[in-house]
Amino acid sequence: MTPDTKPPLQYLWLGQEIAYERGLEIQQEYLTQVHEGSLSNHFLALEHQSIYTIGRTRDKSSLGDNTSLLPHPLVEISRGGQATYHGAGQLTGYPIVDLRELGKDLHAYIRAIEQALILTCRQYGVNATRRDGMTGVWVENRKLASIGVGVRKWIAMHGFAINITKESLTGFLSITPCGLDGVTMTCLESEIKFAQINQSGDLEASITTAMTKDSVADFAEQCSTHLRDAIAELQVS
Repeated sequence: MTPDTKPPLQYLWLGQEIAYERGLEIQQEYLTQVHEGSLSNHFLALEHQSIYTIGRTRDKSSLGDNTSLLPHPLVEISRGGQATYHGAGQLTGYPIVDLRELGKDLHAYIRAIEQALILTCRQYGVNATRRDGMTGVWVENRKLASIGVGVRKWIAMHGFAINITKESLTGFLSITPCGLDGVTMTCLESEIKFAQINQSGDLEASITTAMTKDSVADFAEQCSTHLRDAIAELQVS
């Protein structure tokens, strides 16, 4: 397959309970092949085992005063940004994308990730949006998805995390997510219920969409279509 005929993005679901170190190894393997031109851009999607991560920064205040008290392991990684949490019920998305094909425009690439997530949320009836001056995806003042991208040789790695089920929220209670004081983390499951209540005006009459063990993978598959289209729009001819 020549570069001119490569699809803009291939989707691969890696599964649940993936160790963070293994996810990083897979990213690095794909990054090398994308850089060499032997592999097209890929969207790797998974659920991690519970872990905290923080980007390259001297300011680690978002982890609290004593990291030894954190309930899950901590790892420092090569993305930007402050502390966040990964675990069950959360979709972690790793698009491995050649930014040379996108005019080396990292800002536009991050906006494309946001747009793909927003459009997918709207398929579930959730009015997700951006917030001025802040990266990520929000519902009003509640943060639904975080974005942290790393770049090596103009190949993007790392990516985003979006909370799908309520199970995904507990790990955030021990940190200041993304270093933003006073921000409430939310999940798709909660926002679907809020949207249904607002629409019906009746708490008892609202119908909560059932979340299952496959809900994260289902969201990832829907998101892959929007992400592929968003990246295709950025490609430089």
